[in-house]
Amino acid sequence: MGRKAFLILEDGTEFEGKIFGYETETTGEAVFNTSMSGYQEVLTDPSYCGQIVAMTYPMIGNYGVNSEDVESDRIQVAGFVVKEYSRTYSNFRATGSLADYLKDGRISAIEGIDTRKLTMYIRDKGAMRAGIFFDRKDAVEKLKASPDMLGLDLASKVSCRDKYSYGEKTPGSPEIAVFDFGVKTNILRLLKSSGFNVTVYPGSTPLEVVLDEGAKGIFLSNGPGDPDAVEYGKKLVEDIIKKEVPCFGICLGHQLMGLGLGGKTYKLKFGHRGGNQPVMNLRTNKVEITSQNHGFSVDMESLKGMSDIEVTHINLNDKTVEGLRHKKLPMFSVQYHPESAPGPNDSRYLFGEFRKLVS
Repeated sequence: MGRKAFLILEDGTEFEGKIFGYETETTGEAVFNTSMSGYQEVLTDPSYCGQIVAMTYPMIGNYGVNSEDVESDRIQVAGFVVKEYSRTYSNFRATGSLADYLKDGRISAIEGIDTRKLTMYIRDKGAMRAGIFFDRKDAVEKLKASPDMLGLDLASKVSCRDKYSYGEKTPGSPEIAVFDFGVKTNILRLLKSSGFNVTVYPGSTPLEVVLDEGAKGIFLSNGPGDPDAVEYGKKLVEDIIKKEVPCFGICLGHQLMGLGLGGKTYKLKFGHRGGNQPVMNLRTNKVEITSQNHGFSVDMESLKGMSDIEVTHINLNDKTVEGLRHKKLPMFSVQYHPESAPGPNDSRYLFGEFRKLVS
């Protein structure tokens, strides 16, 4: 058994458990994910930077980890919380255990937590700062002194430092520029398989640079933190509008598109994280089961009166904005993750729609 530890929320609520990852204290925003599998994709998703993620599925780790199911080059979460860690793993692709993976990544993880109770508490009280501690003394004071998610530009923390090409160039395929605010590997994989030559740029790169280097389309990636704090992302969208360049945004990229178009964003009470979020496509009246990971949303009210902007998708659970389209310019975005990692494949058609916009 691991060392005794506590998950403590900023309001003083405590959960006792045992460490099974790296033995260190950590702080972050406590959130929950409802996916039944895909814990390695969750751990390595840059959108989880700064967050302590609790998995609602009760047993985690039973299929181990491997070198392929990663969404970035390292574990991104601030901490990991499960009900039961499976010390026995079995899968023909597995190359190691989840516990060793977390230890190698120096990430604190705690088991034995009543994740059902924790999830219901977060749903009631909202996502809040939390920490994994060995000593409860002064824990709440430490949490109140730690950063709050509101106002944090975490995209700059996870964005690449230098541009790079993803995959080999295909003669005749159009060039697109991916602005990296925390892009997932599977997004790049699907953009490449959709017929693009893909070059990834730091999120703060000026639009003129990528256009001068031959980009015919712009992709705005997912990422962590408060979209309102990513001022260079909003400016980028405003420049894209002026140049009328084809553009597709996902997650944070969607929120930045909303801001650049003149809308507002706000922090959700507990966010959408998991592979089972129902979304209505208002253009087809079809329901898509989607994978999501976000704590902020574009404000529906802020878009009213904008005759050139169409809300294309809504979340059927809480009626929040899940998709936008500009009626005159080749620009659209979705809040959810059509690359489906982990999650369903219902929304992969969006990559094909982007391909049609880029000549």
